[in-house]
Amino acid sequence: MSSRVLVKYMDRITLRSVVLAAVCILIPLVSGAVIGVLTMSGVTDWYTTLNKPWFTPPDYVFGPVWTVLYILMGISLYLVVIQGWENETVKTGIILFAAQLGANLLWSVIFFGLHSPLGALACIFILLALIVATIITFYRLSKPAAVLLVPYLAWVCIATALNAGVVLLN
Repeated sequence: MSSRVLVKYMDRITLRSVVLAAVCILIPLVSGAVIGVLTMSGVTDWYTTLNKPWFTPPDYVFGPVWTVLYILMGISLYLVVIQGWENETVKTGIILFAAQLGANLLWSVIFFGLHSPLGALACIFILLALIVATIITFYRLSKPAAVLLVPYLAWVCIATALNAGVVLLN
């Protein structure tokens, strides 16, 4: 990147845009932290007693992966929000984003909190549909915003297979 392009880009960065980006990134990160607090006992106690599919990642993988995914989700949200609140597609995208984030939280509560793998499996299918709808809507506004959600979709597909495996094995 040439120095002129970099200077021109830096001129567009304002305190407002930095704060907005930080808030957009913090929203999923805070949601993830809430999930962690709400489900900690289920993860450390009940979950360890379950039979799991052979392809279950080690426990230490989940935290870093989710942290990266939440950051990507936040950046994606920022790229949509900056398109302007007056845009109806932006409003729809934000509603879908909030709904999938809520479904993500709900899945964790159902699986780890209520110890209901079958209920969580039903919830995760709704989560998948909401993620796909969010990606499609974000794509209309910002292709990079949509692409940033693809790793999240892939991880939730893996989580769906893991959840189904737990249902079948227990």
